[in-house]
Amino acid sequence: MLRIHFSDNRQAPIWLVDERFTIGQDSRNSLVLVDPSIGPFHAEIRQDHGFYYLTDVGSPGGAFVNDERISTRFQLRADDRVRLGSVELLLVDPARSKSKNEQAARWYLQVIQGEHEGKKFHINGSMTFGRSVKCELCFHDQELSRRHCEFYLKDGVLEVKDLASANGLLVNQQKVATAVLQPGDQLKMGSVSLLVIGPKGTVAPSVDEDATLFMRAVDLPKPLKQRPPLSSSLNSPVNPLHAAAQAAPAHAAATVESEPRRLNVSLLALTLVVMALVVAVAVYLG
Repeated sequence: MLRIHFSDNRQAPIWLVDERFTIGQDSRNSLVLVDPSIGPFHAEIRQDHGFYYLTDVGSPGGAFVNDERISTRFQLRADDRVRLGSVELLLVDPARSKSKNEQAARWYLQVIQGEHEGKKFHINGSMTFGRSVKCELCFHDQELSRRHCEFYLKDGVLEVKDLASANGLLVNQQKVATAVLQPGDQLKMGSVSLLVIGPKGTVAPSVDEDATLFMRAVDLPKPLKQRPPLSSSLNSPVNPLHAAAQAAPAHAAATVESEPRRLNVSLLALTLVVMALVVAVAVYLG
């Protein structure tokens, strides 16, 4: 079964469940598009034995499939782009999208605050978030708009878009209109807070400019013999009297040690003189 998505996200996706599905400005259509480029009854899609066929019912702006203008009973397939006036639609087969998403990265939204706290939602394809029961992610928080925002996967990357909500969309405490989400991001809509859980390896490690970088120290020379600290000599001037007082005991000790030596020399000299006198007297008397 195919589902219609709007390229500008003006409305929630619509399932093609009726055998006859009409599109135009008139309120009697299955899909009402209030747009100047759309006729009252612009086109219709018929389902026949599991196949879908688009027919232009005489609209002024025409109907195009993959940029090719069509007239009657053109068969539609998944991933076809249908343009009616200035409105572009995308036909999606959820069954095929699911098989592709299973092979691609798996993303989840976990409620960390508010209604359904602790619950984890698997994101596949396009999923709308809001108070409307038509939203794939339906919450009853009165601070939410009926269609608050939309989550969608594109080439394995999860993105979010604010659908002109009343209270806005916050990603990591910053108000945004659209954002590419990364694992670990936190979103806040009304009183509901969601945590983004994604595959590992999707976020490139960022360089922390404030981080401390440890560098190898240069090889310093071995320290020399310890010298007396200079601080004492620099901070306090040398007192000459104090230095002389410290040097005096050493000088006195040296003087005391030399006094016996001088005394012995004097006694020896005196003895020699006496002996010389004795010899001289003896010679004189003899």
